[in-house]
Amino acid sequence: MSNTIDNYIDREKSWLTFNARVLQEANDENVPLLDRFRFLGIFSNNLDEFFRVRYAAIRRLSHENIDTEKILGLPAEQLLKEITDIVIEQQSESLRILSEIEKKLEKENIFIINEKQVTKEQEVFIHDYFIQKVSPAVVTIMLNDLEEFPLLKDTSGYLAIKLVMKSDSAQKEIRYAVIEIPHTINRFVVLPSNSEKQYIILLDDVIRLNLNSIFNIFDYESISAHMIKITRDAQLEFDSDLSKSLIEKISNSVKERRVGEPVRFVYDQAIGKDTLEFFLKRMNILTSDSIIPGGRYHNRRDYMNFPNLGRYDLLYRENLPLPVPGLSLEGSILERIKKKDYLLYAPYQSFSYIIKFLREAALDPKVASIKITLYRLAKNSQIVSSLINAAKNGKKVTVQIELQARFDEESNISYSEQMQTEGIELIFGVKGLKVHSKICVIERIEEGRVKRYGFISTGNFNENSAKVYTDVTLFTSNVEILKDAAKIFDFFDVNYRVHRYKHLIVSPHYTRSRFNKLIDREILNALSGREAYIKLKMNSISDYKMTDKLYEASKAGVKIQLIIRGICCLIPGVKGLSENIEAISIVDNYLEHSRIYIFGNAGDPEVYISSADFMTRNLDARVEVTCPIYDPEIKKELIETFEIGWKANVKARIHSADLLNQYRKRGDEKPFRAQQEMYNYYQNKLEVIAEELQ
Repeated sequence: MSNTIDNYIDREKSWLTFNARVLQEANDENVPLLDRFRFLGIFSNNLDEFFRVRYAAIRRLSHENIDTEKILGLPAEQLLKEITDIVIEQQSESLRILSEIEKKLEKENIFIINEKQVTKEQEVFIHDYFIQKVSPAVVTIMLNDLEEFPLLKDTSGYLAIKLVMKSDSAQKEIRYAVIEIPHTINRFVVLPSNSEKQYIILLDDVIRLNLNSIFNIFDYESISAHMIKITRDAQLEFDSDLSKSLIEKISNSVKERRVGEPVRFVYDQAIGKDTLEFFLKRMNILTSDSIIPGGRYHNRRDYMNFPNLGRYDLLYRENLPLPVPGLSLEGSILERIKKKDYLLYAPYQSFSYIIKFLREAALDPKVASIKITLYRLAKNSQIVSSLINAAKNGKKVTVQIELQARFDEESNISYSEQMQTEGIELIFGVKGLKVHSKICVIERIEEGRVKRYGFISTGNFNENSAKVYTDVTLFTSNVEILKDAAKIFDFFDVNYRVHRYKHLIVSPHYTRSRFNKLIDREILNALSGREAYIKLKMNSISDYKMTDKLYEASKAGVKIQLIIRGICCLIPGVKGLSENIEAISIVDNYLEHSRIYIFGNAGDPEVYISSADFMTRNLDARVEVTCPIYDPEIKKELIETFEIGWKANVKARIHSADLLNQYRKRGDEKPFRAQQEMYNYYQNKLEVIAEELQ
């Protein structure tokens, strides 16, 4: 099984290797037990999205008789089979890890029990819980007499039921049914306990224990229930009806997604062969689809929300977000930004400064307008609340909201309708381009003239994800940068006019060519004997042309350091191709999401923050913004934070062609966990400032 196409690692296998790193965290005995559950949940959730998007796309190619060897390096059918083989192996490993964690929890007096292990007292509680809470939410469908098999949703888990009816004849009547496990009820039911021991039962087993309550109208002699789960193609199909608004089209497409082609079927290995065949046949699932044997429980993404039971000793110690030196959540944030730029690095520092910025702008009588791009938003978003507040105060608020943010479409449509009702002007992006940039510009009237303030970020304006995603945000009143940012909003309004930007690097028109020029300059410096290096921190690199450009730089002698969390199609350390390139991935408690680009520039480094990865879609098919850092202190700070990541030798794995996810070794050096060291770095900064003020 080859992992490479010419000089590149296969994109899909590289992604599966990233998810294997998440599974490594679940398997790591140094990770607190309840956090190990969380990583199992993340692994499962990632896999669901992979099948809905990437696997589904390759499957469509395989059905369209396209010669995929030029695109994928091998026939699509072969790649689908290889993916399935890898996933079956990973699923098997995840089940082993789950079993191991559960055994270790028992030593901590936490027991996850099934319906056959409950005591009489627990059974009474569970039966009452089922009648009061679960039964009203359960949907049960008898299948034998239905002409058309019911639509099973890919966000839900189901129990496949087999009833063997009582009969005197040798040939027993078999009835099949399906029960949808309600997702409106917590999957983990904490049982009352009079001792130090704590007991949890899964909702699936609450239903199993009460099957007779559901099927008591049938005269059966035996009943069995095994979990199944389906994953569907998440591609959105848009109709061409010109009379429909974009919101209508996307809303309809999201509804259509529910009937997308099945791309993966996962089942409990203990299910009877006849029951499995019945479901596969009735659901039209072919042997060419990804059919994966699993354990007793699926939808393990729910483990991301496993109850903590008050056992904080079994979780990572929470680092409270730190203040940004010089910025206060009490006084005016705009007055501070007027004097100098500030950098916020979440979650090490508090995301509240972004909310504070918008809340102040909403109330400030001098603020005339607010313009912002929104991609993914929190549930009950404080960002949206602040913008509505501004509109109610008479500010002109313009929001570019991306309705096609995958799996957030319904939420964004709902927010769009809410904001429109409140008088906010909405822009729904540019046809054919997703808007992935993270920018905000406000205009304030000062002494009769317009003065701009704003922020540019690498991450979404989402206060929930800001607790777990590492992202940097630049607060600035720099005239030139914000003039360019304002032009981007003009481009949203009038798409046919391509603006020129003096400072910001904007996709889809300039990012690729500008990065090529920056790399070319390093190549020229290396060939001229000057200091030449490139340090890049990003989520993924999968664009072959950018990979080739970095290979070219390596051959010229440019030293290249890459911190790439996810997909890495580039192969580092190959003699004559990439021997000057090293690449690592850091997977830890926080999700590494910040994009920081540093170019040596013969001893006068240039530093950028960006919303774009080195992926073809970010470079050519989205609106992305890369922002230069001009403030010397912030530039130094970003270089130092990159170096902290680069020193990692605890949670860092080496990117390599063999996809083995080997941990980076540092000889006799002390363990260096980058995320904790990053927090320490910002804590030390505050202590130094406090000492200077004394």
